[in-house]
Amino acid sequence: MVVWLKRGLGLALLLLALWGMDTAATNYLEPTYYTLLVNIGRFVILAVSLNLINGITGQFSLGHMAFFALGGYAAAVVTKMVGHRLFGPVPSVSEGIPAFWYAWFAGSLLFGGLVAAVVGLAVGLPTLRLRGDYLAIVTLGMGEIVNIVIQNQEWIGGALGFADLPLFVRPGTGIFWIYLVAVATVLAIRNITQTTHGRALMAIREDEVAAQAMGVNVVRYKVLAFMVGAFFAGIAGGLYAHQQGIITPRDASFVRSIEIVVMVALGGSGSITGSILAAAILTALPEFLREAVGRLPYEQQEGARQLIEQLQMVIYALLLIVLMLVRPQGLLGARELSLRNLLRRRKPRSAPEPSG
Repeated sequence: MVVWLKRGLGLALLLLALWGMDTAATNYLEPTYYTLLVNIGRFVILAVSLNLINGITGQFSLGHMAFFALGGYAAAVVTKMVGHRLFGPVPSVSEGIPAFWYAWFAGSLLFGGLVAAVVGLAVGLPTLRLRGDYLAIVTLGMGEIVNIVIQNQEWIGGALGFADLPLFVRPGTGIFWIYLVAVATVLAIRNITQTTHGRALMAIREDEVAAQAMGVNVVRYKVLAFMVGAFFAGIAGGLYAHQQGIITPRDASFVRSIEIVVMVALGGSGSITGSILAAAILTALPEFLREAVGRLPYEQQEGARQLIEQLQMVIYALLLIVLMLVRPQGLLGARELSLRNLLRRRKPRSAPEPSG
């Protein structure tokens, strides 16, 4: 009873803190920086969930954004199509969106996550018997298949995308929803790593053959990691769709998946806090570059913007190469940052008492 009371109180405090953070950001931050905070939170969800697969379990998936897109489309179908038939159109922001719509939105996010997890199960069972480069090729192909299938579904917009979605994630609500899911993602995956399941996943990463010899059901645990990672990626897709008001097949592309892989590699495969740090750095960096471009003479700005967009993937590729050569374990390796460890390092050692 006491444990549940503590958890309930902790959840209430978290919700209150997120609401306060959202209110303060809405009132005091420029829209550009508000959107940047929302984007950082979304990439934290994606990087941490992929880290469970690529870092903690030691697999190499290149199709994470396929789960993102599947979850986004599934959530959009629930809010726009099913919700419209049950409750009528969603009121505009200026009219005020009733509370029950937000409850419906929360349900749509869970549905999107479950759809992504089920697809992760369907893909994972036959493919996760593979290892290394073979698994990477299969997951890359899966992402392209999802992209092509979505493009040919005219009932959800086809190649143009599923548009005119209700904006549940906007200034005043966006930070609350995004960081609620981000905290849930971090806590869920951290808790997994601290259980026997987490130790089994790390054993698979270190030596798959030895783990199997010790009685670990390798395929089962790989599929479990794949499903959990896909679940949170699907929820992130639902959040994105209702932030932008549209989701397109391009959101399942290989290029978008590479961005998340770079974040995991930069932060350190196996480090949750490393993924958070890398997601923040790589999401904020383009925004700061755009600000720098804005200070150039007007006639040079458009050319500079196009150059940055064209070189983005080159920069990611170079960053990966430099990382592999200089620090292959990433910024933090498998270590985690914690306030307790930082305070312990800064605490001065007491001088030994004189003898005698």
